[in-house]
Amino acid sequence: MVTATFRFYQELSDFLPRERRGRTFAADCARRSTTKHMIEALGVPHTEVEMVLVNGAESGFDRMLEDGDHVAVYSRFALLEVGPHGGVGPERLRERARERMRFVADAHLGGMARLLRMAGYDTLYDNHYHDDHVEDLADRDDRIVLTRDRELLKRRSIVHGCYIHALDPPQQLRELFGRLDLAGGARPFSLCLHCNLPLSAVDKASVLDRLPASVRALHDSFTTCDNCRRVYWKGSHYQRMAALLAAVGQRSEDPLDDFADVESPEESDFHP
Repeated sequence: MVTATFRFYQELSDFLPRERRGRTFAADCARRSTTKHMIEALGVPHTEVEMVLVNGAESGFDRMLEDGDHVAVYSRFALLEVGPHGGVGPERLRERARERMRFVADAHLGGMARLLRMAGYDTLYDNHYHDDHVEDLADRDDRIVLTRDRELLKRRSIVHGCYIHALDPPQQLRELFGRLDLAGGARPFSLCLHCNLPLSAVDKASVLDRLPASVRALHDSFTTCDNCRRVYWKGSHYQRMAALLAAVGQRSEDPLDDFADVESPEESDFHP
């Protein structure tokens, strides 16, 4: 048995018992314990960690801990000054997913998954997904796992993941947009909310028989999902959903002009 001291910074403290938050504490470690093993044994999923310092030097997850080691664990949001001159950017333990990020949400984040699709992010979700299935999808498609289950994020094969702290879907979306800087890659109303597949523009005449009478009279621009055949238009929910996307970080003046509304004949009262 060896003893090391640990300090978890900023929101990583939320995973710890109250008496260990915001302070340095000692913990007994089995011999040959790695930094990853102890960080997760203390309650913090490895996916939430951006950098580890052991005795002031950058360390990987596979370092064996020795008696008297001091371990400092930082999240992505931590403000760091590393080295004698300060301001040195940390090397990340994991490569962050680049370009178009893709997600898989666990069974408890259906509302958030639909909002991510609304923003144009490829997001797999089914309320029957079990943890093994989520893990397999993440590994197969290199997807980022979204969950409120910290034990799921501790699985070795899950490289990219985000523990979602917020409970309300719009706040969950805001949290993720801030954490992963998603605003710049958003393509609002480009995916079907039900199928997660791209929408395509369609002539009004070709979908006329699928539209309510009130929609026929008021709207001329439509998109459709070729898989489920749902039709989308700029209906009564358009402004509310546009405002939600603006609130979580849309940067362009009117990024929604060319996209159809999420309202459809099958589900005209969608509430994010």
